[in-house]
Amino acid sequence: MKLRTRFALYVHTLRYLKPVQVWGRAAFRLRSPRPDLRPAPSTRGLVAGWSAPVPREQSQLAEGRFRFLSVEHEIASAEDWNSESLEKLWLYNLHYFADLNARSAETRRSWHLKLLSRWIEENPPGVGVGWEPYPISMRVVNWVKWCLVGNEPSEALRHSLAVQLRFLSRRLEVHLLGNHLFANAKALLFGGLFFEGSEAERWYALGKKIIGSQLGEQILADGGHFERSPMYHALLLEDLLDLFNLHSAYGRPVDPSWRETIAKMSAWLSAMTHPDGEIAFFNDAASGIAPKAHELEDYARRLGMQPPLPLSARPDLLSDSGYARIENGDAVILADVGSVGPDYLPGHAHAGTLSFELSLAGRRVLVNSGTSVYGNGLERQRQRGTTAHNTVRVDECDSSEVWSGFRVARRARTFDVRYDDASLAGRHDGYRRLPGKPIHYRQWTTVRNGVEIVDELAGGGFHLVEVFFHIHPDWRPHFKGESVCELASVDGSCCLLMHIEPRMEWQIEPSTWHPQFGVSQPNFRLVGRQRVEFPLRFVTRLSWPCISCS
Repeated sequence: MKLRTRFALYVHTLRYLKPVQVWGRAAFRLRSPRPDLRPAPSTRGLVAGWSAPVPREQSQLAEGRFRFLSVEHEIASAEDWNSESLEKLWLYNLHYFADLNARSAETRRSWHLKLLSRWIEENPPGVGVGWEPYPISMRVVNWVKWCLVGNEPSEALRHSLAVQLRFLSRRLEVHLLGNHLFANAKALLFGGLFFEGSEAERWYALGKKIIGSQLGEQILADGGHFERSPMYHALLLEDLLDLFNLHSAYGRPVDPSWRETIAKMSAWLSAMTHPDGEIAFFNDAASGIAPKAHELEDYARRLGMQPPLPLSARPDLLSDSGYARIENGDAVILADVGSVGPDYLPGHAHAGTLSFELSLAGRRVLVNSGTSVYGNGLERQRQRGTTAHNTVRVDECDSSEVWSGFRVARRARTFDVRYDDASLAGRHDGYRRLPGKPIHYRQWTTVRNGVEIVDELAGGGFHLVEVFFHIHPDWRPHFKGESVCELASVDGSCCLLMHIEPRMEWQIEPSTWHPQFGVSQPNFRLVGRQRVEFPLRFVTRLSWPCISCS
């Protein structure tokens, strides 16, 4: 990348940051607190029962073997906790200790006891990946949850918990904000109620203050999380349910607004869930990381809350977060008509503005490519780019300038979003930086047994236009003439027709779909290309007339 181009990316990225993110990052790198090794406070007794949260899948396979992000590794020595040969996200998961509260965790209690002792002995205070604020936050919560189900903490574990909480309270991720800061605050609340005394009350007060300020900012009026990732939304909803559970168990009053927020977040998640029970893949999103919508609804019921309204009883346009759900018989369309995220925190954003996903008869048909990796590699860049989404690209430029692992420079802005019972439409200006200042307009209109998609590109000059349709691995595409592509399910039970723009050059290309971290499944994408003078208008029609899907 040319120096001038990289400089421009930095300028257009940094100008959106809050001052606290700038000085906070500098302070975070330059100053690290010294671990406070004083004895731990006494623990506090429960007032009521602790309700079982949503269990995770087993991740510890043997005493020293673990599986995270679809990858297995052995942790045989103290050095392995911080191995440079392992992905950073994999190491983060190792330090979370999620298996303490996973399915059938009681059958692995002897492993867990040895692992807890190993971690305390092999991860000295303040040193290594495990002492970064986010892993501390996740681990504190998992250790406390493990204790709340009846496991007696050793003196060494209680002391380590206290040291971690003291360290965390002086190392909050104010330079990152978002879900990281929320996780920091959650851990302080868990520690503040697990222990008693003045020090624990200070942790609790700090955590409560952060949660109070962040909930109003992070949870939008329509119930969506402001980072616009259905996966992170589900994780934040789980966090809030855990905090409700914690306060009930310790007999502490719950902020009255939490119930309303949980209800709105549950309804939002239900709207952004496909009929197969899994979330839509907009921005950083994958299955297997956060609990499913129905699991969180069951958790809320155990805590005495009502389930969200059925889909037919609430509006399908989530205007604040910029998503919409369209149902047409057996078809469900989930569309992105909003911004990429908060201006100062677009790290989990993808360049997928005006993209959509389609399910038919309970099966996914058109899909965004999903998320399988973090980091700064080319595959991460590709998965964040416009070509990995069901939308339009102009002049081989992403609609938002996603770069590095979690950076966005200039970003698309949506406007003129309109929604009614039969159609959804919106525009974005992500390509205005190009000659001729193109504006992309897309409209979805439902018809009997089908949907019509109109794409318009306003502006001037000659441009290369590409439109992408990513097809779920369970479907196979083939052309039927110049202007029709048939998608047939691999089991032969269902098919639909795509009527495509005949003036474009169309190709069926191999691609990959990423339903989970560390997973890459081969699939196909249908791509139309045309070099043409703007303005441009073309129509794609999806239909399933007289076709049964069983």
